[in-house]
Amino acid sequence: MNVTDAVMMRKSTRDFLPDPVDDPVIRELLEKASRSPSGGNVQPWKIWVINGDSMAGFRQHMVDEPATTEMEYDIYPPSLWDPYRTYRFELGEQMYASIGVGRDDKPGRLKQFARNMDFFGAPAAIFCYVDRGMGKPQWSDLGMFLQTFMLLAEEAGYQTCPQEAWSAAHEQVRSFTNAPEELMLFCGVAIGKANADHPINSLVSERATVDEFATFL
Repeated sequence: MNVTDAVMMRKSTRDFLPDPVDDPVIRELLEKASRSPSGGNVQPWKIWVINGDSMAGFRQHMVDEPATTEMEYDIYPPSLWDPYRTYRFELGEQMYASIGVGRDDKPGRLKQFARNMDFFGAPAAIFCYVDRGMGKPQWSDLGMFLQTFMLLAEEAGYQTCPQEAWSAAHEQVRSFTNAPEELMLFCGVAIGKANADHPINSLVSERATVDEFATFL
């Protein structure tokens, strides 16, 4: 698979098959992803892997300690403005429409959102932390690391879903991972084989054209 194919095929998978992902596979993906760009070679990513028995234990942990904490950081700016607000709104409408959940179906929307806390059924996942003292450039490094990881997973035949929603359960995650307090949970990434029969995985988000976001001088 070339880079273009991996980029075009990668999307957020929201329903996974139970097929296992072996730890050596995840280790290799992480090792390769560590070559991602990093300003000053700081390498700010800190990763916890949840798989096999630890995934089963974590799922039980989330049943025993459901997500009730406040978000550790704002995923979106307050009062998001256009065109960004429209991009986000339209994606949400398309996602819920794909599974037959209407705009006024609040229980249905909450049920779907709650699937975040189960990694959408994925057999494996990683949690990505960053030192609280790091700044915006290092958060940019995290994004490049995670994108590289997800493209490598696609090349290896696995699908992913990056999930900043885990910020709403950062205390519950920390009590399981025992990550040091000086680290902030940035996101989780679900890893596995996509369930091609689930309608939510047919969703392909629309993107702005180059003329809309780029200026050639």
